[in-house]
Amino acid sequence: MTFRSERPTQNQIGAMTLALALAVLVVDCGGKKPPPPPPPPPVTGGGATPTAPTSRPAINSFTAEPSSINRGQSSTLGWSISGATDMTIDQGVGAVQSQGTRAVYPNNSTTYTLTVRGPGGSDSRSVTVTVSTPAPPPPDAGRPPTLSSIDLLQQQAQDAYFDYDKSDIRSDARDALTKDATLLKQIFQQDPQFSVVIEGHCDERGSAEYNLALGDRRASSARDFLVQLGVPADKLKTISYGKERPQCTEENEACWQRNRRAHLSPGQ
Repeated sequence: MTFRSERPTQNQIGAMTLALALAVLVVDCGGKKPPPPPPPPPVTGGGATPTAPTSRPAINSFTAEPSSINRGQSSTLGWSISGATDMTIDQGVGAVQSQGTRAVYPNNSTTYTLTVRGPGGSDSRSVTVTVSTPAPPPPDAGRPPTLSSIDLLQQQAQDAYFDYDKSDIRSDARDALTKDATLLKQIFQQDPQFSVVIEGHCDERGSAEYNLALGDRRASSARDFLVQLGVPADKLKTISYGKERPQCTEENEACWQRNRRAHLSPGQ
């Protein structure tokens, strides 16, 4: 019987090594898979190319200057808008541009709202104009009521007084007639058709005929003095009443002095 050793021979080891190397080479060259390709880009509905999102319209500023006014005054609305296609202001202002101003005249306190719209949405902003009503002036303030020519003459004209049995213009009569001249010029300016009668009066002493003549001289003296001060002569007439129309009837010098006068009255 022949016995074989279980230990491999040198030739067997070499053959096994070669076979293992070939097997490794075959696996390395034929079994490696290439990397997968990158995924395709996402496709939107309909195959359209995606676009950048649209920005929302914005109101950059919206003001009212001044924001408080008195009734009858104006305020100016001013605005600046970006990214909008439809821009309106209520309260009757209507459509506006992206930038601008508009004067408004509210009678009462009013709120104005600016509304803008565009592909990206909408925006709105409001401003209020406060309207105040000025307090009425006090009853006695302002221009006084205009008096008629007759009222002016009767309320403001002054009498010119004379010495006994005289028709000369004394100093106090001169002052009175100077003021009368200013008044008459004012009256004739506001009422060119107005005229004045200068009355001559006397006290009760002396005859009626003498006092009529004396009263005429006194009226004429007063008229001539007024004309010298620039009062139109054609607006002045004279008349003498003598002692027929006394202001008082007492028999003393104070009363007699009051009756010796030239008096201005409205013409007919």
